[in-house]
Amino acid sequence: MTRYPTIDQKVKTELHRRATMLEVRPGVASLAAEIDMIRRVAAQNGMLPVASVAQILESALARGEQGPLITGWIALLREAIGSERQDQFARESYVAACSVRLTG
Repeated sequence: MTRYPTIDQKVKTELHRRATMLEVRPGVASLAAEIDMIRRVAAQNGMLPVASVAQILESALARGEQGPLITGWIALLREAIGSERQDQFARESYVAACSVRLTG
């Protein structure tokens, strides 16, 4: 059985709380700042899928994306936060899922 590094449950809980609040953030600047915070905390804690999905979300906002596409990526971000796997393979899987959501 493969064992994956354990992520501090407090960190996961805090990131999940922040990700849930993204859907009610007023304004793109506030939303982008919160996503940046999620990305930085995830990167500091070795949560590769979370950091990658957050980075994709940041890029989408910078391009002017909004609506259902962003909502879908926020849902994927919450899923990545809850994932037990936070390794490189999981990161690549989440990046691929973001790509599929982008192209429909």
